[in-house]
Amino acid sequence: MSTTMQDPQAYIDEMARTRGYVLDYHKVMAKQDFDVLQAANNLVGAAYLEERTLDRKTKELIFIVSLTVMRASKGHIQSHIRVALDLGLSAREILEAIEISLPEAGIVAFQTGFEAWREVVDADGLEPTVKVFDGGAGAGA
Repeated sequence: MSTTMQDPQAYIDEMARTRGYVLDYHKVMAKQDFDVLQAANNLVGAAYLEERTLDRKTKELIFIVSLTVMRASKGHIQSHIRVALDLGLSAREILEAIEISLPEAGIVAFQTGFEAWREVVDADGLEPTVKVFDGGAGAGA
């Protein structure tokens, strides 16, 4: 993304085209502190958006796992899951990436990413055929 673009609205629109999403803080920062938004976005561009050794699909999976481990908001994780799907990754590939969080970050962190994934891909499960208490969706749900 060009750092010479000075119109905040055009910048946000370009962010949406380039990333496939914009977060609420991007929208507010574009209006309230455009210089810092551009600086932060340049770092994201270099580390995440620009294809270097790792391709964008791989970076997207890493980003999803990172957000899961950090227990980011469900909406933030879901925006990256949608981008991953748009890039051609399968729902199963994304799930397998999220599952990497289990050994190191634990079940609570995993559930955050899993619930985000389940909602985006509309995954269903099996219901017990015996009487059981409802365990709910897990963390944050």
